Amino acid sequence: MIAETVIAEGSIRIEDLTERFGISLMTAHRDVDELVSRGLFRKTRGIVSAAPTSLIESSDAYRATKQAKEKKAIARAAMRFVEPGQAIFLDDATTVHGMAALLPAKVPLTVITNSLVLINELKEVNDLTLVGLGGQFYNWCNAFMGHITTHEIRRLRADTVFMSLSAIVDDVVFHQSPETVETKRAMFESAAKRVLLADHTKFERRALHHFAALTEFDAVIVDEDIPISHLSRMRSKGINVVVAEAERSG
Repeated sequence: MIAETVIAEGSIRIEDLTERFGISLMTAHRDVDELVSRGLFRKTRGIVSAAPTSLIESSDAYRATKQAKEKKAIARAAMRFVEPGQAIFLDDATTVHGMAALLPAKVPLTVITNSLVLINELKEVNDLTLVGLGGQFYNWCNAFMGHITTHEIRRLRADTVFMSLSAIVDDVVFHQSPETVETKRAMFESAAKRVLLADHTKFERRALHHFAALTEFDAVIVDEDIPISHLSRMRSKGINVVVAEAERSG
């Protein structure tokens, strides 16, 4: 909530955060310091201000708060592409993280990931072989990336890769981080099948670095809020679009 507030206002006094959220000054400073350590915010003389928007939007701290319900539905739909005995790549996307809790139902599996969050979440799952990809650690996304990581990825072959990226423009996928594009591309090329997880807001964003056309994926999983115009256009191009159904209460 602090991250959302600072992003929305650009800068804010830390004392104002204590009043807004009913927290102590010590708690506010601790939480702000955590976000500062990731390079997302700057703190000077009791004022916290936002770093460049592209970095904030790439961070796992920010991404984890966005479209949680849609991401959960997409992660459930993605599980239909997982079969026991497979080896799968999972990238560091928060949408992909939603699959972690569902994987024990599909063991035995081999999971290959560069995400420290997923490594910690999956390390004690029975009958799951976990391959952690090393390399340079990037604090803002809690993941390993770079040439060491991509070198290791290219030595492997998996059945399927599950990934998500920042933006979809003209049915082409983009991301604002070149290191992220390089790492995900290595996974993409080392997997027999490619599955993209993309909530509807990805179609409203822009990012700098080209990744791949949607036609290059075996499946594109979207949520129910995807505009019908996007859905019709993608299907007319022969893109295999799966619409994830939201969980119904009752």
